[in-house]
Amino acid sequence: MKYLYVTLGFLFLGLGAVGVFLPVLPTTPFLLLASFFFSKGSNRFHRWFCDTKLYKEHLEEFINSRSMTLRAKIGILILATSMMTVSFIVMQNWIGRGCILLLISFMYYYFIFRIKTVEKSETIASAEE
Repeated sequence: MKYLYVTLGFLFLGLGAVGVFLPVLPTTPFLLLASFFFSKGSNRFHRWFCDTKLYKEHLEEFINSRSMTLRAKIGILILATSMMTVSFIVMQNWIGRGCILLLISFMYYYFIFRIKTVEKSETIASAEE
């Protein structure tokens, strides 16, 4: 099982790294998955991942403070909503469409009410402390 977790960790790390350069792929969710799988698969790989520049720039602040900038929230919501809207349009089954609407509703609830919104300057100030 540990080999599977490490393999999935590297897969999602790769997708997160590509997401830095391609606006179509969201970086943060893939890096969160990579962190999860590395922590399950290998302490060594998890420590290595936490020391990478990619982790420190895109994930560390979120992990430490459970907060994001408004720009990051909007970017993720726009991308995820557009992808789910395409799925909704293509889906012919009304139960599937209902599930997609529930998922979109939960996503907006979670990002608006459960993840704190901070200013860019707050993120920099908290990183310096």
